[in-house]
Amino acid sequence: MCDTCGCNVTDANRNLIEAGGKHAKTEAGNEAVEVLQNLLHENNHRAAHNREHFDKHQVLAINLMSSPGSGKTALLEATIDALKNSSEALSIAVIEGDLETENDAQRIRDKHIPAIQITTGSACHLDAYIVHDALHELSLEGLDIVFIENVGNLVCPASFDLGHHLNVTLLSVTEGDDKPAKYPVMFRASNLILLTKSDLLAVLDDFDVTKAEENIRNLANPAPVFQLSARKNSVLEDHGMEAWINWLKQQIQHYKSHLESGETVLPKIQTEGQTLHEARVV
Repeated sequence: MCDTCGCNVTDANRNLIEAGGKHAKTEAGNEAVEVLQNLLHENNHRAAHNREHFDKHQVLAINLMSSPGSGKTALLEATIDALKNSSEALSIAVIEGDLETENDAQRIRDKHIPAIQITTGSACHLDAYIVHDALHELSLEGLDIVFIENVGNLVCPASFDLGHHLNVTLLSVTEGDDKPAKYPVMFRASNLILLTKSDLLAVLDDFDVTKAEENIRNLANPAPVFQLSARKNSVLEDHGMEAWINWLKQQIQHYKSHLESGETVLPKIQTEGQTLHEARVV
């Protein structure tokens, strides 16, 4: 957990370090003062269990990450609409993560897509325990993809395995092209970067698409970078949605080919990000 926000401890794993919990005391019988290693170990164990559950049902799990307001929920709404018009139908469900409210989950439900809302309270990211609880409320039968919309935060979500397979990071053009350089942990962990709200590029003079991609490449990440607008009334002729949907279909094929070979797809987890969560319980 962070020294500042305690985000490594969530409502779902708090029992591990409270009185009587598995890691409440050290082998010497003292109160545990360093909990990061134990909690990460437990999280990774639960994440592997979650991934086995996804794999059993052949459901690709995608972790959506970004800062608050970059358009994750709007992307999901536009994706649902695009899939309705796609020649190859995909069935999806959503796990929504926010500190409070069911607002985003309701937006997805309004489009007749299953959505489970997770409210984390003070925790600024999801963890495998929270996702495991959500999976008890979600049927995976007949699904192709489960999108896990993580809490808006450009650091912590990239450091925790949820049991997912892929990371997709959204960078809104209103945020600045230097974000990948300033927050390398998340962008290094990305399998795809979406430059969202790209319809605003015509009126912005301080976001350089080329510079943003250079900053991503400087992190030695070869992941594709797509420009995308999820706005229904966008003036763009190419909204970028077709490239996004095609990428999803390709990833499903890639994922299922791994399953046929007796393997799975593992997400990029940034261990240097985990060191930011080191703390002591006092």
